[in-house]
Amino acid sequence: MTPSSSPSLADLLHAAVSAVGGTERPGQAAMAASVAEAIADGSHLLVQAGTGTGKSLGYLVPALAHGERVVVATATLALQRQLVERDLPRTVEALHPLMRRRPEFAMLKGRSNYLCLHRLHEGAPQDEEDGLFDVFESAAPTSKLGKDLLRLRDWADETETGDRDGLTPGVSDRAWSQVSVTSRECLGASKCAYGAECFAEAARERAKLADVVVTNHALLAIDAIEGAPVLPGHEVLIVDEAHELVSRVTGVATGELTPGQVNRAVRRAAKLVDEKAADALQTASESFERLMELALPGRLEQLPEDLAHCLMALRDAARTVITAIGNTRDKSVQDEDAVRKQALGAVENVHAVAERIVQGSEYDVVWYERHDRFGASLHVAPLSVSGLLREKLFSERSVILTSATLKLGGDFNGVGASLGLAPEGVEGEDLPQWKGVDVGSPFDYPKQGILYVARHLSQPGREGSRTDMLDELAELIEAAGGRTLGLFSSMRAAQAAAEALRGRLDMPILLQGEETLGELIRTFAGDARTCLFGTLSLWQGVDVPGANCQLVVMDRVPFPRPDDPLMSARQRAVEEAGGNGFMAVAATHAALLMAQGAGRLVRAAGDRGVVAVLDPRLATARYGSFLRASMPDFWYTTDRNQVRRSLAAIDAAAKAAEG
Repeated sequence: MTPSSSPSLADLLHAAVSAVGGTERPGQAAMAASVAEAIADGSHLLVQAGTGTGKSLGYLVPALAHGERVVVATATLALQRQLVERDLPRTVEALHPLMRRRPEFAMLKGRSNYLCLHRLHEGAPQDEEDGLFDVFESAAPTSKLGKDLLRLRDWADETETGDRDGLTPGVSDRAWSQVSVTSRECLGASKCAYGAECFAEAARERAKLADVVVTNHALLAIDAIEGAPVLPGHEVLIVDEAHELVSRVTGVATGELTPGQVNRAVRRAAKLVDEKAADALQTASESFERLMELALPGRLEQLPEDLAHCLMALRDAARTVITAIGNTRDKSVQDEDAVRKQALGAVENVHAVAERIVQGSEYDVVWYERHDRFGASLHVAPLSVSGLLREKLFSERSVILTSATLKLGGDFNGVGASLGLAPEGVEGEDLPQWKGVDVGSPFDYPKQGILYVARHLSQPGREGSRTDMLDELAELIEAAGGRTLGLFSSMRAAQAAAEALRGRLDMPILLQGEETLGELIRTFAGDARTCLFGTLSLWQGVDVPGANCQLVVMDRVPFPRPDDPLMSARQRAVEEAGGNGFMAVAATHAALLMAQGAGRLVRAAGDRGVVAVLDPRLATARYGSFLRASMPDFWYTTDRNQVRRSLAAIDAAAKAAEG
């Protein structure tokens, strides 16, 4: 086909939208045009596309039309599945007659997401203390672990991909760890008896041949941070759900040490190295365990002397063991290569984290955490990932970042700064150039929703029951006839509210944690009188269009905890550089969550309802206008009586429609 007869972007988009049974929207067309322009000139683009815009086709169509390899990275499994199982197959078929080619697509995840045939058939090298029986030898295992492992063996004969997410229902992390390996533990295809059939290697090969590779933020971060490419070379990177990227990259760049983890490394290494090397690591491990028993949660601005000595001993002993493992071959150890790789991976991780903390970079934050069940852990994370992203993400390809929530406080600069981008329009030799586009939403927010702030309530404190807030919540739920998604800033607050209101209201109140999240959402979506209370994952993970979610309540502005080591360190760093740390870190964090939380209300053109914020600071504090400007443009009020009348009218209309 000659360039002059090439189909227009509008023709391609029309064909794709028709194929998926959608409706063309002005915002989607504007997004596709902006994405095509950025890809063509190799620039970077931030696109805010509201719920209902159809943003996946808004970037897939111009990306497929361009003809170069594209990587699409998303945060959630749900969107990855939608792209690979629905949007891409239909779009490719729809565009094929127009483009006269059929682009290939593939999914690629980290190695531990795929079943390892070597582990499945040869068994995981076990630590004696684990006490796990060889389940495959047991005719009828009775434990949950045993049943999970037998089910995995049966599934291995059926699955074409070996992808954990294809196993329904899923299995526990403990069971999956018995049949999977990390990249550090993998023998390598050339050394593995099952290399030719390896699911992870097959996924990599499919990705190398694909025009579009769908992956997750974590693998994208590993590809960028670790220097060893795991993604195939690509000219265009599209990051969907881009509001999640900074936290996912931070997670990948965070190191952790626990006594249990170090002990496992010692046990695995002891099978392979001489007694002297193993004893040194054992001694360092015992010292670390004693220290951790006394550890109090919080940031370590200076490394205590005893911890520094302990970590140096761990680092040095681990280095000696790593060298020894490399020089040792013990044919008496069954499946020695697998045992070696597992031990090496465990000891290398201990060495890397201990070394990083001992080196004490000014760009790292170190802290202790303490868990009631698992004890203390030591963490190290980057103070910021913006420099890393600027250098690794934006230097060699065109990057498109999109989400329903990228404009915070009315512009893209807050999110841009977290990604390593200078304010829009500011030029500099080393600064990636970018532009931001807000293509709007197909929904009429001022007519479809109300933002109600309960200005009359007392200001929330750090602790204690808010009886006036619970009274307000009960009255709102009664006016709405149920239909309520309660978004709480902590699990403790969600539990307290559920406990208090279950005794006061004659309607079911579901609580996150009492059932799987998927089951809770299904039950909530299936019964209009039901309410669902929970915390962080509900702020972003609930998609219930229709009359069964007509009231979304936030108990308070979701600022990070004042004692959060990483957030407080980031806030102080901004202040020391002359900026407003509270606005750049705490308010931006809250704005992003509130924008996402408010986005749970209107999911379809016919949806109506109220977002109620039971924290007067949204109306009275100076930062309130910044937070409100980050949320959908609902009709705003502080009139409690007006809101009750509106909720009652919405409930009555819904009941009439239900018949």
